[in-house]
Amino acid sequence: MASLEYVVVMEIRQVTWPEEVGAPALDWLRPKGDPKPAQKGRPRVPTGGSVRGTTVEWGDYGMRLKDHHRRLSAMHLKNAEEAIKKKLRGMKYKLYMRVACNIPVYTKGNEVRMGTGKGSHDFWATRVAVSKIIFELKGEVHEQIVKEAFRLAGDKMPGIYEFVRKGDYPVMGVTKMTPEAVEKMNARKFKFYNVKPTPENPMPEILP
Repeated sequence: MASLEYVVVMEIRQVTWPEEVGAPALDWLRPKGDPKPAQKGRPRVPTGGSVRGTTVEWGDYGMRLKDHHRRLSAMHLKNAEEAIKKKLRGMKYKLYMRVACNIPVYTKGNEVRMGTGKGSHDFWATRVAVSKIIFELKGEVHEQIVKEAFRLAGDKMPGIYEFVRKGDYPVMGVTKMTPEAVEKMNARKFKFYNVKPTPENPMPEILP
């Protein structure tokens, strides 16, 4: 009987403590794979009337960039996330991240001559367009407490942020799409052509 008990214990140990127990945990702020050199770039600014990513989708409250598009580093987002978790410690909630750091940033030292490559990889960053939702929160938390948590998170990052709720109006650029704003846009007289104007046909047929 002693031998059988010993065998059972060994089997449980093999299931409980696999060989991969020492593998490092994945970080949502750091993509898989090695970074590849890329140009600095600019945040994408929707000019065709898109309002994607400006409303709360999964949670009840959100934190939205208000002033200008920016490039936020992974450390900025990590500090903001820690500020929110510290404020809401002990409460039941779920935090959603609407942005991901997938832009590698390379830097050089001071007083380095021109050329000799792009430099070494320094940190990961993300490009955030204006009026983009960054964090969403859902749970059994009072609205004023969530607002204070988002205020503390905004102090950890550059830029001006605003507190939004689920069901608020979307934003096109910096214009909130309220019924009055939509009515003003519809009142403007735009000409929409069914084909692109050309030198041979500068006045194509106008769609109704």
